[in-house]
Parts: sequence; structure tokens; C-alpha cells
Amino acid sequence: MTPALLPRLPPSTVIPALGFALALVGLSGACGQAPTPTPTRASSPAEAAAGLRDLIDREWEERLKENPLLATSVGRHEYDHLLPTVTPSNQRRRAAATRRYLERSKDFEAVALSEQDRVSLLLFQRQLEERLEDFRFRAYEIPILVDDGFHIALARLPRQMPFDTEEHYRRYLRRLGAVPRYFDQQTDNLRAGLARGMTLSQVVLQGYEVTIATHVVEEPEASLFFEPFRNLPASWPESLRVELVQKGRAAVGRSVVPAYARLLAFMEEEYIPGARTTLGASELPDGERYYAQRIRHFTTLDLSAEEIHSLGLQEVERITGQMHEILEQVGWQRDLRSFLDHLRTDPRFYATSERQLLERASYLAKAMDGKLPQFFGRLPRKPYGVAPVPAHLAPKYTAGRYVRSPPGSTEPGWYWVNTYALDQRPLYALPALTLHEGVPGHHLQISLAQELEDLPAFRRYDYISAFGEGWGLYSEYLGVEAGIYETPYDHFGRLTYEMWRACRLVVDTGLHAQGWSREQALEYLASRTALSLQEVRTETDRYIAWPGQALAYKMGEIRIRELRARAESELGPSFDLRAFHDALLAHGSVTLPVLEEIVEDYIDRRRPSGAGAS
Repeated sequence: MTPALLPRLPPSTVIPALGFALALVGLSGACGQAPTPTPTRASSPAEAAAGLRDLIDREWEERLKENPLLATSVGRHEYDHLLPTVTPSNQRRRAAATRRYLERSKDFEAVALSEQDRVSLLLFQRQLEERLEDFRFRAYEIPILVDDGFHIALARLPRQMPFDTEEHYRRYLRRLGAVPRYFDQQTDNLRAGLARGMTLSQVVLQGYEVTIATHVVEEPEASLFFEPFRNLPASWPESLRVELVQKGRAAVGRSVVPAYARLLAFMEEEYIPGARTTLGASELPDGERYYAQRIRHFTTLDLSAEEIHSLGLQEVERITGQMHEILEQVGWQRDLRSFLDHLRTDPRFYATSERQLLERASYLAKAMDGKLPQFFGRLPRKPYGVAPVPAHLAPKYTAGRYVRSPPGSTEPGWYWVNTYALDQRPLYALPALTLHEGVPGHHLQISLAQELEDLPAFRRYDYISAFGEGWGLYSEYLGVEAGIYETPYDHFGRLTYEMWRACRLVVDTGLHAQGWSREQALEYLASRTALSLQEVRTETDRYIAWPGQALAYKMGEIRIRELRARAESELGPSFDLRAFHDALLAHGSVTLPVLEEIVEDYIDRRRPSGAGAS
């Protein structure tokens, strides 16, 4: 049972935050006024609730109009011919509109609302506040990560957009034509960040060029962006198919490839040579406040870097004890470090082909599929598949990731497995990875959220890291109860993944608040986890590039397990694990303080008649 390590916060705490997805395309706010009538004391609860929902809906619709890529990703295709405008003047305009929406939302704070509407208000205000924080720190000047960026997100469009009608193709052609303008604006933002030291650290950009150079091709037909034109319906007139193929070739060759080529030259000649050589977020402009804000965003808790660092050290010590129990079980007579070296070098722990790795991941995914009814009363309708990480991402990418499908598309969700450098992808870690990224982890949680049609759209498609990643790590633990870990090495793999997330609390705060070097971080991870050295390097660079995000996993998992322990203790024989999990997932992605409220309400509703209230 996980001890109660986190301080409890007032249930109504709303934490401002920044989102990387917003930084990719610019501040994702709305451009207009919000004419929703202000609620008065005379307003009925129903009228007030309707006013709040109207305000939220108006903001959402304007947000989609301002951010066409967001619209595409959530299955709204009326803006598929457009790309966002991300100039500083547009950032200022959107920030002003966001302030107006935030002020209007405060009119509903004293109104009697249903539980669901009150949660919507809290989460809505959180999103607005985080956008204003985004603007204040000018985070849009770093629209890239070590394994992501605006140019990488754009390459997902052939999968996200529909291609069923002639109009679909013509919208795609117009969007491809807008790529040079979009890339030039993002490059201007990168250049402005370069001038004031708001950049990624130079050390994490080694090899980053491959994410851009992959799209600089000699022939348009070799481009990923040309793929939709390979599958034109045979039933269409030959003249139309010839026309669309010609226009597709021209759009890729004259717009997309040159845009990527200019970006590549800028990165190689200006950005990477001029990027800062420091590591920590504290070295950025207003860096200490920026990192404190990153902590609040990713954990949804008001904790200091020092408190999180200390908690991480406690968790590392606890998990180390459990690792030594596995060493005794397998009869290892030497120390932990030598056992880790053994795991990294023994060929029996590694696949010999990409297919073998993918087949093992598929087997594990299907095995857990069969266990789900024991743990959940409600399951998603959307299936998921297993596929390799795309080649242009793999060298700088993590071991695996979940990629959700666009709503309304014929695509499944995808559990990506990194097949690059097979001798760095241990099989003993694959069960935990599969449960985290597939089911009962991200696929189950995200797909269920998208199916919650009674929630406002912004909640169905929101992703709060402390909840989402905390759930993913908790899902790895559920594999113990489901019997997925078949050998002591599988169990050690799960522990090494949990240790990895505990080490993140130490390493992230060490890098960004305590002046750690990259070498310190590498050594700390390598000496305490059985992660491959390749993954140790890619993970460390990810933490340097994405301050605070790595904190979400362990902080969220600790709180979820703590809340489960509370429910089990207070409900006793009345505790139902399936009902508990359904309650956790019934509201979509929420902050940890809101999740605590949800569980307290669940306990009160499930408490046997006559028992005392919590």
C-alpha cells in the first residue's frame, strides 16, 4: 500500500498551467468577446448552468477556429484547409480574449452548480489561466521538444485528415500551400527566443536535424505528405485523379519540401549553434518562476522543487528495497549495480528482430485485453493496434508511446514500440511499457474520455499530465494484480519502470533547480534503473528539454494509490474495484485536487447505510 506522502489540498484549488501543445501552434485562445449573460442572484440554477455551458461552448468554438490543427485532431474538419497564425501580435490578441473569458467565468463562482458543471468551471478556468501563463513567459518561442515540435506534429496530418471526397483533397492542398507561411512564423518565434536566451539546451539538439531532414526529399513522391495521393478512389474520373496527383506533387515539391529545407538550414546554421549551453529551466529568462510554474502545471499541486526532490529520494529508497528482494529471489550474490549491468548485456533479454519485439508487445497487449473485465465495468469501443515508432523519430524517441486516433476516423489508437537499436530495448521492461501505453493505461483512459458525450468538448480532449501519466503508472501496478508479470525479471522490469519515475522526481528537480550536470543525471538513472543506456540518454535529454513534465507520473500515481487505499479502508467489504476504477475515469482528465473530491464523493455514495461520513 502506498503511504500518504502528498499533502492534501483544498478541493477547490485551481492551478494555472502551461501546455506544450499550446506552445506548438501558439496560444490557443479565442479571438472574440463572450456575450453570455452574467448570472444574477435571481437566476435559477438551470439558467446559470446554461449560461456557463454557453460560455464554455463559445470559447471552444473560437479556439478551434483559431487553431485549425487542434480542430483536425479532435475530428472537426471545417478548418482543414488552414494552419494557425502564430505571430506575436496574434499571441497578444488571443491573450486579451483569454482574459475576457476568464473574467466572465468568475461570474459563475458563487452560483449553485451541479457537480459536473462545477468541475467544468474549475477545469475551464485552469485552462484559461495556463494560457495566460504561456503568454507571460512567451513559451511560444520554444515550439519544439527533443522528440516533438510543430514540424513533427504537421507530419501527422496525412493520418489525421479524412480523404473520402474531392473537397477533402482540395482542403489538404490548400493546407500544404500554407506550410511556408506557418514555418516562417514559427522560425521567427524561434529566432526571437534565440535572441533572449529562451531556447532548448544545445546538448539535447544533437541529432535533432533528422526530424527535419527526413522531409527534405528529392522527389515529391518520396514525401510522407504525398501519401494521400497514392490512394485516390478508382471510381473517380481519370481526369480528376490526374489533376489531384499533379497538384499534390506541386504542393509537396514547391511548398512543403522548401519549407522543411529552410527550417533545416536555420536549425543547422543559427539555432543549434546559438542555443544556450546551460541545462536548467532556472537559466531561462525569469527561470525560477518559470520552473515553479512548470511544477504546478504538470503536478497540479502547489509543491516546491525541494519538496518534490525529497519525496523522490524517499521513493528511490523504498523501491531499492523491493529490487533487492528480486535479487534474492533469483539468487544473485553480487550488488545491484552488477545486476543492472547483467540485465543490460545478457542477449536473452533482447529481441533479435523488429518483428519479434512487436510480436511480444502484441501478445502482452492481448493478454491484458482479456483481463480488463475483472477491473473495469465500462470499456472503450475504440480498438488499438501495435506499430513501430516511425523511422524519422526513432533515434531520439522513447521506448514507446500511445497515439490516439482522430475522432470519427477509421484509424485505431496506436501503441508505438521503438524498434530502433534492438539491443537497447529490453524484453523485461516490455510488460510495464505495454500496460502503460495500451491498456489499462493511455488507450483505455483516453478513449473512454472521448466517449463521455455529456462532458464539454474541452474536457473530452484535455490531457492533464498528473492524471493521465499517473494513471499510466498505476496501470503498470495493476499488471501485478492481473498476473501479467510472469517471471522475476518481468517483476524487476516493472520495478525498474517505477524506479525510473521516482528517479525523475530527483533528476528533474536536480537539473532545473539544483544545478545538476547532464552527467550527474545520466549516472543517477543508470545506477538505479535497468533502463538501457540508450534510453537513459534519450530520457535525460527529454527532461532537460521539457522541464517539469517528468514529475507528473510519480506524483499522480502516488495520489491515485493513496485514494484507492482510502476507499478500501473506509468502505471495507463494500469496496468494489471495478466501480472504483469506473469512478476515477468517469470525468475525463482532471487535476489531482479535483480527483480527490471525486473519490470522496464516490466513498460517500458507496458507504453502507448508517456508516459515518468521511
